[in-house]
Amino acid sequence: MIREFKMPDVGEGLTEAEILKWYVQPGDTVTDGQVVCEVETAKAAVELPCPFDGVVHELRFPEGTTVDVGEVIISVNVGGDEPAAAETPAAAPAPAAAPEPEAEPEPQGRQPVLVGYGVAASSTKRRPRKQATATAAAPAALAAVQGELNGRAPAPVAPVPQARPLAKPPVRKLAKDLGVDLATVVPTGPDGIVTREDVHKAAAPAQAPAAVPAQPRPQAPAAAPQQQPAPAAAPVAEPVAAGVRETRVPIKGVRKATAQAMVGSAFTAPHVTEFVTVDVTRTMRLVEELKTDRDMAGLRVNPLLLVARALLVAIRRHPEINASWDEAAQEIVVKHYVNLGIAAATPRGLIVPNIKDAHAKTLPELATALGELVATAREGRTTPAAMQGGTVTITNVGVFGVDTGTPILNPGESAILAVGAIKLQPWVHKGKVKPRHVTTLALSFDHRLVDGELGSKVLADVAAVLEQPKRLITWA
Repeated sequence: MIREFKMPDVGEGLTEAEILKWYVQPGDTVTDGQVVCEVETAKAAVELPCPFDGVVHELRFPEGTTVDVGEVIISVNVGGDEPAAAETPAAAPAPAAAPEPEAEPEPQGRQPVLVGYGVAASSTKRRPRKQATATAAAPAALAAVQGELNGRAPAPVAPVPQARPLAKPPVRKLAKDLGVDLATVVPTGPDGIVTREDVHKAAAPAQAPAAVPAQPRPQAPAAAPQQQPAPAAAPVAEPVAAGVRETRVPIKGVRKATAQAMVGSAFTAPHVTEFVTVDVTRTMRLVEELKTDRDMAGLRVNPLLLVARALLVAIRRHPEINASWDEAAQEIVVKHYVNLGIAAATPRGLIVPNIKDAHAKTLPELATALGELVATAREGRTTPAAMQGGTVTITNVGVFGVDTGTPILNPGESAILAVGAIKLQPWVHKGKVKPRHVTTLALSFDHRLVDGELGSKVLADVAAVLEQPKRLITWA
């Protein structure tokens, strides 16, 4: 009996996901809950576990394919031995019709393993792209390799370009940067996959042999975004061929979702941004003291931790800032909890996971949650659930040496605090000019529900706590 596993909605409302990596192949034995693949949605990379035991019958899509929610991505033989039809997938059409009664019911009661399992059959349409077509091209491509080794490509190679060439995303990007059409490349990888070496070989006649390694300068534009919360499509900088003046990067995944969210936020909520420059010398001293505190042993203590605590204190003193605008109901929804968002730059782009119920955490608990959030984001393992339900956000632009900025609100939130670089600057302290640690804070807020007075009080309170950290106790 063949059971089919469909692409689940792994993050409330998402319509598609890209298959990044398969962890199993046809013929492998899988168990209930075993991770079979990793997919990237518009929000994060997620590992998908198989909801039943059996033997992998077929992988419906190759790596790098974007698949709609509800489409079958893998079929598993749960009846024990592989049926004869599975052993000869390229047989005549008559045996191929045998699996008709196989692909019916979804597994009962095992679907809610991950957020979104058990979605109804998708009514969305996608461009036709069948695994059978791609795999059928592999033998012809391999024959082409042998033909080239003997001199010229054989005639059967002609139909191959009609199928989408098999190649991983980094290889596709390399081909695009070098101006190579993948349909013209002879693949040498397993199952007819185009490799980096194949692309470089195809590009060799069009450029000097040393052209790629001799161009270190053009790499800078591709590498720079890694230092900023920007393009997610190029986690690894690829060489740029001589003479290439432009590179086009498909807008998808996290970058596409971020762009849509920021445009929607910027042109829906009327933004107001206020600034304050503050002496944080005492806060920096407190950071050093906490690093040696027994209660904070093993925890990462940094200025961002105290900025987060200062913002939570300000929200407790002015709870109206922690709200959202419900356009449909024409209501302001005041939240009596704080899910504190932390903007994080990752290889896939900017994401904003949040610390649930941050208002109820002690300082060690907040430090633990902040450390786990940052580590998970850097590893690309942030779940969609971790990025939902935020109420206010902090973005630390100071890590890039930036003084401050005018941050755009995370959709559905009322405020976002930007923290600039902390620098030693001449500052008037107790009537004398002294070198002090100084930073600039910027608070953007939704002017539909936050008046200038409220926004100013919240920003002033954050600055006051960072200037005199003892207020963390007196205002608690």
